[in-house]
Amino acid sequence: MTSPLADLPLPAPYAASLRPGTSETLVIAFSSIGHDPDRMPEPEFRRIAPGTDRPALFFRDADRSWASAPGWAEALQQAVAAAAAHQRFARIVTLGVSMGAVAALRAADLLPVAAVLAIGPQSDASGDARWRAWTARQAIPPCPLPQGPWIVLAHGLQDDAGQAAGFAPRKGVDHLLFAGQGHASLAPHLKRHGLQGMVDALAEGDRRRLLRIATAAGGARRQLPR
Repeated sequence: MTSPLADLPLPAPYAASLRPGTSETLVIAFSSIGHDPDRMPEPEFRRIAPGTDRPALFFRDADRSWASAPGWAEALQQAVAAAAAHQRFARIVTLGVSMGAVAALRAADLLPVAAVLAIGPQSDASGDARWRAWTARQAIPPCPLPQGPWIVLAHGLQDDAGQAAGFAPRKGVDHLLFAGQGHASLAPHLKRHGLQGMVDALAEGDRRRLLRIATAAGGARRQLPR
């Protein structure tokens, strides 16, 4: 039976919930914009993040700040500390789609993150008209590509080629490009074609398995420059 989510105390505009597990790997799943701009985004990856036994922390931002607002870092650290009081873990991995993917990458600059799966992150959200309604009133810096953790980026090339190109290829980053998918379709496509296995492999540090699943789903690895 799946454990219920336990809300953790955080200041507005942030919210976090914990699902306990028996594994020592904590998965932090960051929510994207969501469908209703007047409400807090819902927790995302509720079934995928925990898998069968992992603790999962679901972090949301009602201001949709792309993890760049004053107080965001402190709220995330507070949520992780509260989770640690409930649940023992020795390893952290992060996960997100779109704005949530940017948050997953920014979190790796703050926390001892071992691995990141970022699906459709914006390398520069402020320069893209698709999110101008949100970004025009905020100062959002470009998305980082932290040193240290194993990072997996995934982009659909139908409309995200420009955002994908904003991430420089380097060692330690597996950049997966999906020619037949766009920004909105990539995550649903992966959910149908092995995202659970990808997240399980991320949590276990199994790069070979993750890349095998992603390739079977139509992803091609972006090559490092010679």
